[in-house]
Amino acid sequence: MPDTLPLARTNAEARLYLTLQPCPTCGETRCQYRSAVITTDDGDLASRYTGDCPRCGTTRTYEFRLPADILPPPADSVRFGLDNPSELLDPGVWLWYSDVCIRQVPATFEGLDDRAARAARHTLATALAAVEETLKFLPPTADRIPASAFVSDKGRATYNTEPGRFTRPRLEALRDTYTAALTPR
Repeated sequence: MPDTLPLARTNAEARLYLTLQPCPTCGETRCQYRSAVITTDDGDLASRYTGDCPRCGTTRTYEFRLPADILPPPADSVRFGLDNPSELLDPGVWLWYSDVCIRQVPATFEGLDDRAARAARHTLATALAAVEETLKFLPPTADRIPASAFVSDKGRATYNTEPGRFTRPRLEALRDTYTAALTPR
């Protein structure tokens, strides 16, 4: 295990990260994790997620640093962290995840019952939150996210497919579009 645990800013961020981790034995990504707050050997608090692979039974364990300020989940939106960029997921993964979410949102909420409409709004809010996470990787004076920010295979693949998506104007337009779709009329 590394000397410093990676930071999981929220439980939502940690759980998204976990869904992307394959079993080291068989490659299965599905796993139901149990979480607990633990004390590290250094006396610091950390979160530990443990689960057994449903395919081969291998126990999978991940530990993360806790942020100085614990963020409770918001009641009516989605939040993965505060202003600092993620240490777990790179901007390509965040935008990929936003794309996965938005493909699940119907073109219109008309005709949906209350439960389906709430689920669609939550999925849209998740897509928006993932775009906002992507924006956090933009240097303050830059107009695009630097290629060096894409450190995972999935993140680099997303970037290489369409690097123009990672510019400030494109990301802000996407954020504004999702925000408008969530705004009641």
